[in-house]
Amino acid sequence: MKKYDLVIIGAGPAGLAAGLYAGRARLNTLIIEKQKNGGQIVITSEIENYPGCLDEETGPSLIDRMVKQTEKFGVDHVFDTVTDVELEGEEKVIKCLNGEYNAKAVIIAAGAHPVPIGCPGERELSGKGVSYCATCDAAFFEDFEVYVVGGGDSAVEEAMYLTKFARKVTIIHRRDELRAAKSIQEKAFANPKMNFMWDSVVEEIKGDGLVESMIVKNVKTGELTEIKADEEDGTFGIFVFIGFKPNSDLFDGKVQMDERKYIITDDDMKTDIPGVFAAGDIRKKSLRQVVTAAADGAIAAVQAGKYIEEHE
Repeated sequence: MKKYDLVIIGAGPAGLAAGLYAGRARLNTLIIEKQKNGGQIVITSEIENYPGCLDEETGPSLIDRMVKQTEKFGVDHVFDTVTDVELEGEEKVIKCLNGEYNAKAVIIAAGAHPVPIGCPGERELSGKGVSYCATCDAAFFEDFEVYVVGGGDSAVEEAMYLTKFARKVTIIHRRDELRAAKSIQEKAFANPKMNFMWDSVVEEIKGDGLVESMIVKNVKTGELTEIKADEEDGTFGIFVFIGFKPNSDLFDGKVQMDERKYIITDDDMKTDIPGVFAAGDIRKKSLRQVVTAAADGAIAAVQAGKYIEEHE
């Protein structure tokens, strides 16, 4: 069992920023990542809203530089699946498929994931017309048509945001009325750019490199309709907002969470367990973006360093 000052679970922007600050503070640090560094940002082909990123910046290129920064300051990296954690007490234990690690402090930065439609073509065209973040990708659809899948508060609010960019926004909803709050609905119905496709679900998304068409099914009649991109546009956007889930199952019952299973922290990223911090999309917060994840990670690492110092 290898011992560290700090173990960070997750190598997205929050975990990597935490690793950078911890490494520079000379903390013996390990970052554990399940599959691939970067979290959700690696499926983003262009990044325009992270300070300092220029036109050629992509999710993978930004993450690659962040990983190298952490390595420069001596942070260890391992790809493994965390199977259990023991967070109480001064010695934290992180159990993985391929080994166990001890730490004086832990930062949980395991992220969250959008609930997908689950239809053919969705995964292949993710980042190529299929998006799960209007704040991230709206600007790429300036004067294009976009479709928003969902009918709750976030779906309608994101659709309204998209009307600032797209020439036409159509909400596709499986019911014949929205689930969003009435005040939000009223604004949506009053917006001339907003359109609605009721009793409908997306069955398939098609395209060669970019979204070119989709098959929509009417749940009441069973009728299938193929919606094709405008010839001049060549593509359209599909924004999916049918739910978002934190990757927090492993920590359920071990740290305090809200009703949606997001980890609750204070402004210093502290959870209700001493020496355990949370950063990024997995914690309860109002904005989930690379810039806020990186800020969370920096704060968590500095606070973890103070905690370790106080308990030596």
